[in-house]
Amino acid sequence: MTANDYNHAVDQHADGLYRFALKHLRDVDRAKDVVQESFARLWAKVDQVEAAKAKSYLFTTAHHVMVDEVRKDGRSTRMEEHHTRLQHTSQQPPDLKEVLDAALATLPAIQRSVVLLRDLEGYSYEEIAELTGLNLAQVKVYIYRGRTALKDHIGQLDLVV
Repeated sequence: MTANDYNHAVDQHADGLYRFALKHLRDVDRAKDVVQESFARLWAKVDQVEAAKAKSYLFTTAHHVMVDEVRKDGRSTRMEEHHTRLQHTSQQPPDLKEVLDAALATLPAIQRSVVLLRDLEGYSYEEIAELTGLNLAQVKVYIYRGRTALKDHIGQLDLVV
């Protein structure tokens, strides 16, 4: 991969990678960090990664970085998030985006990743399998379980504004 190929990869994939990280982590700063780390790792291996596989490498790297972030966060609780959850007790029903974000937050990291890759980014099952290192059957099972859990968590949409 040349420097021009790298710059082209930045132009083509930065926004999609950011959306993927933001939906997964629900934190603007952490999502930006994931994107930056993914591109830094690509630059470190610019001689080893083919230009045609840059997108796959970036999303795979972002997935691994986010899994590491989630594991790290599992060991500690952020007080700001705890207080934010307490402040959201209002009389109005939540809007669909809030409900969906909360439902996504309840999913295990791998389920959230494959559901977001499929439903938000539009990847095929085969592409998701390649990006995450799972086999095709595992991808399908995780997507099914993730969607079922989302449906169960959200419940009745007529309660949502």
